[in-house]
Amino acid sequence: MENTQPSQGPALSGQVLFYSNPQPLSAEQHGGLGLKQMEKPFAFLGKAHAVPLTVNEFGLASTSYPVIFVGEEKTPVGAMGVRQNENLFVQADGTVDSDFYVPAFARRYPFVFANDQSQDRLLLCVDRDAPMVSNRPDVPFFENGQPTEYTNNAMQFCQEFERQRRSTTEFVRRLDELGVFSQKTATFQPRDATGNPSGEQQRVAEYWAVDEQKLNALSDEQLGQLHREGILAACYAHIISLLNWSRVINRAVRQQAPQAPAEPQGGSDGPNLQI
Repeated sequence: MENTQPSQGPALSGQVLFYSNPQPLSAEQHGGLGLKQMEKPFAFLGKAHAVPLTVNEFGLASTSYPVIFVGEEKTPVGAMGVRQNENLFVQADGTVDSDFYVPAFARRYPFVFANDQSQDRLLLCVDRDAPMVSNRPDVPFFENGQPTEYTNNAMQFCQEFERQRRSTTEFVRRLDELGVFSQKTATFQPRDATGNPSGEQQRVAEYWAVDEQKLNALSDEQLGQLHREGILAACYAHIISLLNWSRVINRAVRQQAPQAPAEPQGGSDGPNLQI
């Protein structure tokens, strides 16, 4: 991980949720920039119904929303909504609910590491188009051509996030090899004002989850190893978090029709929850 200061930007690869114009951070290009104070700094989360999580966040995230695995790579994400571009924990004015755990993926914004294909390394970048990046900053990125304490702290945060991201990839690989994942579906049954079923059951999301029966079927030696490595605790945090589907679905129903409560149900088929 490096915070280089090239005179010409290297070729960067990869697209990341939230970032529209990431640029390698340098004193030459960004010497007069920094961050301005914002009353609602996480308003950008309002358009994200699913945000990636690292395995060390499962416990905290499980208090707010379902922690699920999506896609071929089984990327762990927090399911914060049931529709694209809608986060049910962020109000229309950008206010974040006080009981909402904000993932590190979002807390590092507007900083991010990006791949420098030409030299096979990671560069600390900043999203130049982020609303909090300003040429009249409250907190500058550089002073006298050197990174400020804030910038160095951001660098360390991103380094730790990258370390946890790699640990998460290994966590998923281990569980996949053990064959403990199963496909699950979140659905709900609409009900009328008297609590009776109203219409057909609706599908919300299809995802991967750790199957508790498959987990319990592992040998004592395998379970002991997972426990010693802290993997077992993360698995149960994820499993418990799935109880939050009712929380998320009920938020969606209240927002769409305030007088129509919903009762979550299990299912076997459904559309992909995408990020």
